[in-house]
Amino acid sequence: MRFRIIVGSLVLFACIAVVAVSQSGADTAVKWASVNLPGATLIAGSFVSGPVVFVHDDTKMAAGKPCTSVHRLLPGKGVGEELVAFHCKPRWGQAPNRFTQAIDNTPDGLRMMTEYQFAGDPEAHAIPRSAR
Repeated sequence: MRFRIIVGSLVLFACIAVVAVSQSGADTAVKWASVNLPGATLIAGSFVSGPVVFVHDDTKMAAGKPCTSVHRLLPGKGVGEELVAFHCKPRWGQAPNRFTQAIDNTPDGLRMMTEYQFAGDPEAHAIPRSAR
């Protein structure tokens, strides 16, 4: 709980666009990272902004359920309401040293996240256009 409070405080008070802290490990089925999205970003058909937490659950993916969810990060409290959940499309690549995200700009000027990847994890996760 204290870890989430500390991470939430860092995200809110740091003057950088993206702050990421990732829990990872080969034996961990659930990975998560806190991220600050500075502007409205389209993620699987939903607009998301501000401090959020990305969660990926390998167990849900194996069961055919939406494996990725994005939650509001509540200062001093931790993970809040789920904003969007979807099936990702995994692909293998280089493991980054911090949480990464790929953003495309749509023809009408919207920011759309197309992929994310956790720090230290060689598995990247493509994001569908909608959460269907």
